[in-house]
Amino acid sequence: MSPVMIELFLRSLWETIVMTAASGAISLVAGLPLGLALVATGRGGIAEQLWVNRILGAIVNGFRSVPFIILLVALIPVTRLIAGTSIGTTAAIVPLSIAATPYYARIAEVSLREVDRGLLEAVRAMGGNRWALIREVLVPEALPGLVAGFTVTIVTLVGASAMAGAIGAGGLGDLAIRYGYQRFETTVMIAVVAVLIALVCLIQWAGDRLVARLDHQSR
Repeated sequence: MSPVMIELFLRSLWETIVMTAASGAISLVAGLPLGLALVATGRGGIAEQLWVNRILGAIVNGFRSVPFIILLVALIPVTRLIAGTSIGTTAAIVPLSIAATPYYARIAEVSLREVDRGLLEAVRAMGGNRWALIREVLVPEALPGLVAGFTVTIVTLVGASAMAGAIGAGGLGDLAIRYGYQRFETTVMIAVVAVLIALVCLIQWAGDRLVARLDHQSR
């Protein structure tokens, strides 16, 4: 590749990292409380409200059922309202975050439901309130699963950010489409695929190491 193409490649890689990191952080901040709410308001939860649980579940399932490429297009008006534009890296963070939040919420819900209910009852018997149950039992006990689920979410966001290149979101996906596909530059396409594979492997390795450390500490 020429020096100009290498510079463009590095800029696209940085855009992909920014999109993934920003939307991942938003999905964690919004998705974990949503997952906690799904568990807490479910049957037998620490704040059982079945009608609230059904509404939250319907919203989560609704967003998760829409293919991401369709969601990208459907959210263009929302993206323009929030980001001021529907193209570019900043604009792509909006649909990526909206797609990843319910995805991570369901993963977090599964991990949180696996916490031993005996521990919850023990803390409740000692006078612990709902916040204490969440802070002292639910999140700490489910932490390895929450981290593993977040790792899966980040890996999914890498692929989604590449897909967002189809509507001019920037990043490696946009580079692959504009140069690798439309201009038939096979070298660019191969380089993009190789970097995406390496990026996913690095994220998965780091997540697995962190989960292993958390598991070791909890024993």
